[in-house]
Amino acid sequence: MPETDFVIYDLETTGLSSDSHEIIQIAAMKFRDGKLVRSESFFSYAKPAQSIPAFITSYTGISNRHVAASPRPHEVLIQFSQFVGDAKLIAHNGHRFDSKFLSATCARHGIPTKEVPSIDSINLSRRLFGTVRGTGHGLDRVVSRCCISKSGIARHDARGDVELLGLAVEVMWQKLKLDHQCSGVPTHGTRLPA
Repeated sequence: MPETDFVIYDLETTGLSSDSHEIIQIAAMKFRDGKLVRSESFFSYAKPAQSIPAFITSYTGISNRHVAASPRPHEVLIQFSQFVGDAKLIAHNGHRFDSKFLSATCARHGIPTKEVPSIDSINLSRRLFGTVRGTGHGLDRVVSRCCISKSGIARHDARGDVELLGLAVEVMWQKLKLDHQCSGVPTHGTRLPA
């Protein structure tokens, strides 16, 4: 079977609600044949309609000055969708968080969409590390279990989180002996600009 391209991505947002908050940063890297392809990456800040709350700036390090000259979130998603092409998406907690922001942003701006198959990497972690109560599958725990150093990598910055997630997916992919298609791992649909 031919190789399938995946895109590992992460978003930073002005809050947790996809209905009332907006994307302020997106980063992504291609993932092919079980390996992160660092040379094929995407990154952009996005300027929300409202100011970035102080709490979000303290959490992510992203301030209003970072996004001042940036395109609006829906414009960034059009560029991101072009980068994704025919690839499948992978995000950590993507089913409950990232996918909802992508879909909500498209809907808010009336953008025609396509459905993109998406994998929530939490499913890889659950398959590999189990679901016993207290196991936890947050990104920090997964990175730690995969013995990946966070030294010099900024957490809660989409670029740093994509790199850490990509390295963790590499480890989990190998340990789970997944094929080029990631067969047998549940997928969900994500809306991106068509």
